[in-house]
Amino acid sequence: MSFLSIDSTSGVPPFEQVRSQLAEAIHTGKLKPQDQLPTVRKLAADLGLAANTVARAYRELELVGVIETRGRNGTFVAGALSPRKAAGARLAATLAQRMRDLGMGEAEMLAIFRNEVEGREAAGNSTLRTTS
Repeated sequence: MSFLSIDSTSGVPPFEQVRSQLAEAIHTGKLKPQDQLPTVRKLAADLGLAANTVARAYRELELVGVIETRGRNGTFVAGALSPRKAAGARLAATLAQRMRDLGMGEAEMLAIFRNEVEGREAAGNSTLRTTS
């Protein structure tokens, strides 16, 4: 994938560079639904990265439904996201970037988000129990 490049001087982790460049290529149509992506090992070798770095980028894209792994058949660009998932993915990308701008790392961002989600759900569940 000649359009992917890693800037070793960037403060952005390599997995995030891969993830964001692939997401952008999919968003702009450079990569289309059903296009097959290189194997993790192949892309890692092409970019001079560890396989785990590329695997993490693929995992994160798969979690939001942008790509899909089909076992031994490989990894492919997924079909169109539902409008709800697409809006959620855009919101998550904006939130992550703003948190990075504040100097937060991944672990801190995830902990804050997890606490927020779990806190809201716990509060919502307790409210439901007291009103039922």
